[in-house]
Amino acid sequence: MHDLNFRLPSFDAALAGLPATPAHAVESDEAFWGAVGSLYSTSQALTNLENGYWGVMAEPVKAVFRHWTDRVNHENTLLIRDHWPRALEQLRRTLAAALGCDASEIALTRGATEAMLALIAGYNRLQPGDSVLYCDLDYPAMRYAMEWLRERRGVVPVRFAIPEPATRDSVLQTYADMLERHPNTRLVLLTHLSHCTGLVMPVRELAALARAAGAEVVVDAAHSWGQLDFDVRSLDAPYVAFNLHKWIGAPLGCGCLYIRHGSVSRIDPYFGDRDFPADDVRSRIHTGSPNFAAWLTIPAALQLHQRIGAHAKALRLRHLRDHWVGRARALRGVEILTPDDTSMVAGMTAFRLQGRTTTADNDAIVAALRDAHGVSTVRRTGPARGDVVRVTPAIYTSPAELERLLAGLRSVTGADS
Repeated sequence: MHDLNFRLPSFDAALAGLPATPAHAVESDEAFWGAVGSLYSTSQALTNLENGYWGVMAEPVKAVFRHWTDRVNHENTLLIRDHWPRALEQLRRTLAAALGCDASEIALTRGATEAMLALIAGYNRLQPGDSVLYCDLDYPAMRYAMEWLRERRGVVPVRFAIPEPATRDSVLQTYADMLERHPNTRLVLLTHLSHCTGLVMPVRELAALARAAGAEVVVDAAHSWGQLDFDVRSLDAPYVAFNLHKWIGAPLGCGCLYIRHGSVSRIDPYFGDRDFPADDVRSRIHTGSPNFAAWLTIPAALQLHQRIGAHAKALRLRHLRDHWVGRARALRGVEILTPDDTSMVAGMTAFRLQGRTTTADNDAIVAALRDAHGVSTVRRTGPARGDVVRVTPAIYTSPAELERLLAGLRSVTGADS
């Protein structure tokens, strides 16, 4: 048995074979993105524009995952008992460097949902009668947790709707109004990038509004890291949860939580955890035995992400979004749920057909796009004004695949008749 080594020769060779990321107009360099796309092996049964559930691993990353899966199963506790504590600390340092924070501010989790539930449930600055705020675009499990705080802490959960169409000013004003109407608010749930519409929230400004009103924010960044180019400190938020198996490209079961220095005492230890000191962020989550192989693959996923470039990925994903959105806006009855303001949108965007707001309506649209046009999308529930269809390209999606979506939209709206 040898010491752990996160880098494999085959992985390094695969990255070395990738062309240099273009310095100019990277978002539209089809030769470069074709080379990136060649790193992925995906089903051609449908044009998959539902890449928001999770992100598939690139083949070089998958090879690293297989390597660790084989080693974990072959060496079993001989590997993990001897090496895991040191490996986990190395993983924390690697992940923290990528996030732009200190390793002492993060703990690994099995996903953003696990991290968010630990942060929401553990927030101990709430008193009976206080208000907690969340909106219609927040993720269902987080909305449920905010409602559950009524039972756990005796608070008053308040739900409100984000305006449609949304703008930066209207979003900021909506939160300001809610904080003014509910002066006892102590906790605000923010979603950096909405899972249902793709709207990007101005988290830094919203966190400042909450702070001025005597509240704190907990931020769901499940979809944003890897789809947007930012570091955690730029959010200026005390509590943030991340996924690594969506836009970073790690195996399923990889996430982390962030608690800013000085804020850990406001989150209770996880079910009375005693494995770590009370001032250690790791005492705020207890995952049991994780998928060791998945976590050991995180450095490879991060290395590929950084090799392509976070900024390049963000530009490409928004370029793909703009490719179909610009044309779809011209179709009669198509409502696009994100603005073209580059600070409020990334690659994921949803649409609604005018007057078709029910679950059945949108399931029928998804089925028509799939069955008649070979395009996979997904219905999302949440927006107060009705269900939507979400479109989520990946970095290996081509403009030609988006043309199939547009052909389908022209058909379902009657534009081609």
